[in-house]
Amino acid sequence: MSAIATPSGEDQTAPQTRKSVQQYIDEIPVWPDGTALPKPPMTAMQWRIWGLATAGKFFEGLVVFMTGVALPLIDQEFGLHAGQNGVISAAALFGILIGATLLGGMADVFGRKRMFIVEMVLFVVFLVALTFSPGYIWLVVCLFGIGQALGCDYPTAHMVISESVPSQGRGGMVLGAFAFQAIGAIVGAGLGYLILSQYPQIQAWRWMFAAAILPAVLVVIGRFFITDSGHWLLSRGRVQDAERETHRLLKRVPQYPKEIKLHDHYVSDQHGKRDEPERHLAVLFNSKNRRATLLASLPWFLQDLSTYGIGIFTPVILAATIGTAGHANNVNDIVHSVMLSAKGTALLDVLLIVGVITAILLVERAGRIALQIIGFIGCAVGLGLAAWSTTLDGSAKMTLLFTGFMLFNFMTNLGPNAQTYLLAGEVFPTHIRGYGAGFAASFAKIGAVATAFLFPVLLHTIGTQSLLLILIAASLLGAVVTWLFRIDTRGNLEHVGRALPQV
Repeated sequence: MSAIATPSGEDQTAPQTRKSVQQYIDEIPVWPDGTALPKPPMTAMQWRIWGLATAGKFFEGLVVFMTGVALPLIDQEFGLHAGQNGVISAAALFGILIGATLLGGMADVFGRKRMFIVEMVLFVVFLVALTFSPGYIWLVVCLFGIGQALGCDYPTAHMVISESVPSQGRGGMVLGAFAFQAIGAIVGAGLGYLILSQYPQIQAWRWMFAAAILPAVLVVIGRFFITDSGHWLLSRGRVQDAERETHRLLKRVPQYPKEIKLHDHYVSDQHGKRDEPERHLAVLFNSKNRRATLLASLPWFLQDLSTYGIGIFTPVILAATIGTAGHANNVNDIVHSVMLSAKGTALLDVLLIVGVITAILLVERAGRIALQIIGFIGCAVGLGLAAWSTTLDGSAKMTLLFTGFMLFNFMTNLGPNAQTYLLAGEVFPTHIRGYGAGFAASFAKIGAVATAFLFPVLLHTIGTQSLLLILIAASLLGAVVTWLFRIDTRGNLEHVGRALPQV
């Protein structure tokens, strides 16, 4: 855009009035004849922030879902039993559980940008250590450390996007970044297959994880050169810093606005006294914020039971259903089995992309709540088809299994897997947004950790069909809970949550 006209309703020659951060971001240019753009234009800095925020979701999909592909190789190299396999699968998720609240909440204390950098540095350090893991214990420690870094990314990546982009289309921008989790899952499965095809050895799993090191280092460097959140700076009383960072965020040619003058809505009286809000975890459970906490946490927990269980162990289920896993008598058989299941996993994961693209297109029109409820019900139907397939034989069994998993992957990213992430970063006020989104992610990962740890054991004890029936019940319960605690979070982020219905 070569020129930007005066925003609607404002004379450039008139004295500058004080506005909020979001009001500046949401300004829509109007040309001299009165023609307005359909939405606020994105600046180069806003696109840079969005691009760097996608990396955390990509690496989560890559590492967590690639673990399912690598697990049989790790099992063979270290001679693990079923319980140890469960610990390895749960280690990164348990790290996310701890990191989302412990480190993600620190974004409310130390700032969005600082924690945005710290999390990726931690990711790189533990990823390098994982590649050279000498044994089982070291492997678990490294996966836990990686999980902590990814856990911190849950609230921080959401916040750096949502607090820097226009209200109109915010949902699509956040979900666009979230889509890279699915892209990471596809790349993880595809990378596993590619590496095994070129290097069919047990140690190939090390090369799978090592492939992410250089891209992660580049992301660390890039995050040093973004702006900090004007919303957060203002909430800390750092008005001048918030004005400077908002001006950097909105840098464009020609420059508009020339000057940023922010209204500090935390000042409660004419004497300039600030009404400092409480900033600690317990605030999430008071009468004002409890409904938001329940909406952000409970449905996310329920969807993680099935999403991570199916996502991580799709290769295992496919291998068991195809019938190759039980006949693996040597290294070649194991590698062949892993390659077949990785191929099937990559095919199924494509539906994750299709689902989230559909969510991006519908989220502002249909709303977060409606898509989440529809998605939960659709997940239950997909899991039902997969459960039904266990009663059949031959081609009918495989067709129904793939159809069920494909429907599940589409509906989870249309609905609960995407919308729970989006809602958790929107329903809380700025001063506790990191704590709120972090707690919701941590609570959700209790379900993911339990699933990852117990799934291998339950798969052998109660069988695939019974396990899928449990996940169906969880999905239907998720739809009910979403409806009971529903909150519409569309619109200006500064206004969301100011008048929430209490419970």
